[in-house]
Amino acid sequence: MFFKQIKEVGDNFSYIIADTVSREAAVVDPSFNVRAIVRVLEENRLKLKYVICTHSHFDHVAEVDFFKTRFNSKVLAHKLSNLEKDIELDDGSVIYLGSIKIKVIHTPGHTEDSICLLVDSKLLTGDTLFVGGCGRTDLPGGDARKLYHSLFNKLLQLDDSVEVYPGHDYGSTPSSTLGLEKMTSDVFKKRNIGEFVSFMQSP
Repeated sequence: MFFKQIKEVGDNFSYIIADTVSREAAVVDPSFNVRAIVRVLEENRLKLKYVICTHSHFDHVAEVDFFKTRFNSKVLAHKLSNLEKDIELDDGSVIYLGSIKIKVIHTPGHTEDSICLLVDSKLLTGDTLFVGGCGRTDLPGGDARKLYHSLFNKLLQLDDSVEVYPGHDYGSTPSSTLGLEKMTSDVFKKRNIGEFVSFMQSP
């Protein structure tokens, strides 16, 4: 599997996932990293099949239309997303790139349409989970109770060895593991749902 984390402008991460045999590729959250993404695709002779959006905030979907038009690729997003999309995703959906399987985990909380993507031992978390933090819930569509469920009842059910690749470079490192986040992030301090809501509302 080909896997590349990209950050060219600002603090947004974009990702490229590809099958090294078929050369089929997906770009996740193209954001503002257009030139770097195109360069990686061309240098590695990858065929862009999909553009996958972890949620519909502008800083993650900027340039989606560019990639759809230039590479004749399909746009994938959760069924609740207001984005114009070719394929709707739901919790448990599987995206195929050659022999690679990407599992979709619906993780509402930061937005209603937020998803995480699990491919092999790598988890692309969008704005649901950052290194050392999590997505805010005070924007339209945000819901701290739903985020609690997404974090504790979905993501933390995965193996500690799963690698975390967030949507923003907000942490001390560009990636982490779920086990490390459980031990070090204040997000995962033991709380009931009411305490977590209060935590998310605090400055």
